[in-house]
Amino acid sequence: MVDTAPARPTSTDRVPEAPNADATGDPAAGTPVGSTDTDVRIDTTLLGELLLGRWAEDRRISRRLTLDPGLHKIDGQPVADHRARVLEQLRVLVEAGAIQRPYPTEFGGQENHGGNLAAFEELTTADPSLQIKAGVQWGLFGSAVHHLGTERNHREFLPGIIRFDVPGCFAMTETGHGSDVQSIATTATYDPETQEFVVHTPFRAAWKDYIGNAALHGRAAVVFAKLVTAGVDHGVHAFYVPLRDDDGAFLPGVGGEDDGVKGGLNGIDNGRLWFDHVRVPRTNLLNRYGDVAEDGTYSSPIASPGRRFFTMLGTLVQGRVSLDGAAVVAQKIGLQIALTYAMERRQFPTDGGTEGVLLDYGRHQRRLIPRLATVFAQSFAHEQLLQTFDDVFSGREDTPQRREDLETQAAAFKSMSTWSALDTLQECREACGGAGFLAENRLTGLRADLDVYVTFEGDNTILLQLVGKRLLTDFRAKAPRDAASTARFVAARAATKLADASGIRRLGQAVADRGSVAASVADLQDPRTQRDLLAGRVDTMVTEIGMRLATAGKDRARAAKLLNRSQHELIEAAKAHAELMQWDAFTDAIESVAPGDTRRVLVWLRDLFALGLLEQHLDWYLVHGRLSAQRARAVSAYVDRLVARIRPVVPQLLESFGYAPEHVRAPIALGEERARQEEAAAWFAAEAAAGRLPEQEKKPRP
Repeated sequence: MVDTAPARPTSTDRVPEAPNADATGDPAAGTPVGSTDTDVRIDTTLLGELLLGRWAEDRRISRRLTLDPGLHKIDGQPVADHRARVLEQLRVLVEAGAIQRPYPTEFGGQENHGGNLAAFEELTTADPSLQIKAGVQWGLFGSAVHHLGTERNHREFLPGIIRFDVPGCFAMTETGHGSDVQSIATTATYDPETQEFVVHTPFRAAWKDYIGNAALHGRAAVVFAKLVTAGVDHGVHAFYVPLRDDDGAFLPGVGGEDDGVKGGLNGIDNGRLWFDHVRVPRTNLLNRYGDVAEDGTYSSPIASPGRRFFTMLGTLVQGRVSLDGAAVVAQKIGLQIALTYAMERRQFPTDGGTEGVLLDYGRHQRRLIPRLATVFAQSFAHEQLLQTFDDVFSGREDTPQRREDLETQAAAFKSMSTWSALDTLQECREACGGAGFLAENRLTGLRADLDVYVTFEGDNTILLQLVGKRLLTDFRAKAPRDAASTARFVAARAATKLADASGIRRLGQAVADRGSVAASVADLQDPRTQRDLLAGRVDTMVTEIGMRLATAGKDRARAAKLLNRSQHELIEAAKAHAELMQWDAFTDAIESVAPGDTRRVLVWLRDLFALGLLEQHLDWYLVHGRLSAQRARAVSAYVDRLVARIRPVVPQLLESFGYAPEHVRAPIALGEERARQEEAAAWFAAEAAAGRLPEQEKKPRP
């Protein structure tokens, strides 16, 4: 997974250096930044198709569906009403044929796995509660039956799930165990005399908690419990367990309570469930990866309990994939609102005496435009993740290696995009001032609803540990085994570390740049340089941790202590690896675009994404001797230039998102602010023409 191969060739469409930049490297000494960029014309249709990706038509169908006001969130709606509204919205999705895509054709499906998630993510524009409640029903409850069950389970349970006759729950998380699913306490003990499993939560911390649809609407659940038969615990398996009767009352032995009002997503009835020796038929075991015969004999196609557990969880990875995509969609909506407002809202007199629009101020550009570059990177990375997902779930490339790649990508991208969504939506909210705090402009609601995405389907910190461990596994696989090779390997790493510490790299950069910021920037523009810096950071961090762990030898206790002490570094390495994969995805997307303005702007955005990462981690690059002080200064100077260069094409970039006003639904982004500004300008012009404006106490100097 740690790839330090040379970068792919890419476009040389660059920001030309200021021809008059002097030896001090002052960019201000040259041509004003952005002086010719109003002539840049992006092919917004082409770029829009690139962003829509392989499953463009599925996304368009979903976007047309979400134009319906009946699917839109009503801000401030009471929780009970919001829950009832979202429940009925799910019936609309069924009637519209919007949820059948991933299921087998014999159940009315299309076996279209990538298109299903692409369409599903777009529901975020209507109401994140709708997206998540639909995800609970068909992406978790239905998917668990589909992928963990066999034909007998499919025939019995899938029709009711798909038609929404049986609203359901995905009951994995317990109050006492969240991400640590292997340690859950709920049991399903087989009784051979009755050929039933007895599902039981032995104490309060074993209650299933935070479960969507559990408080009110769920009629059945896929319950994860430890399968016990003949006195042997065979680990966590999934069971189909009825919860309520047709009147909505709990069945005997089943109980629960409402989680109540949450910080967001209040259209979903999250709740707790408990089971007091609830009996279900033997055939309610979802038995693709483990089965129990009538006499209680356990069998599985996977001998290793650990590998069996992770294989089962791997079939449910689509939740992480869809959260990654939904986080990208939410950021696009937030940025469209904040950037549109910033291009219309005027504040503070400029040199010409008139008030300037917010987006013409350097700091405002700096707070929003780099985040715009990041969302493009995340969009292209998510498209690659969707393709990996579809390759695996369609069966075209369903290999252990490919599944492991999918799980690593999903964990990495979901973590980065959901954290980024909170950061971006908060910055958008602040950038819109008081208007951003009004619920009608959606930014506070989107941020509140997406807050829990960072812990949905695995806490981000835990997921990045999974990514980090994969990086260490790959490192160990490449590490030499024999003594001679090990000595050479250690010597090479020591030489690299010496070069970092001695200043040789910095000296080489200083000689090459000869004191010119323009020369420094020219090298930083080179995609090979960008990738070498990003990949080098990953490789160095993983190697340092791997070499440290290697000192433990076969002492497992010492290895565990060293790993625990290295967790922070390991998570940082995992983040760096995710950023590298996003850069690669961005570069791949650029290569699919013909030379011209569209490609040129994409290169600027990719460079801004890369240089933004370097700026964010400048301390690491300086400490490790990877950048000279001059090049470190050039990073920020070039970021400033790119931000200003991109500013004139922001309207075209937003247009490429392809969202209609009914998707955006924020008055400040739909002409309200523009109308206010025009009214104010017209009033002042009329008053001035009529001579009715009072004379200023202190006239401005000419």
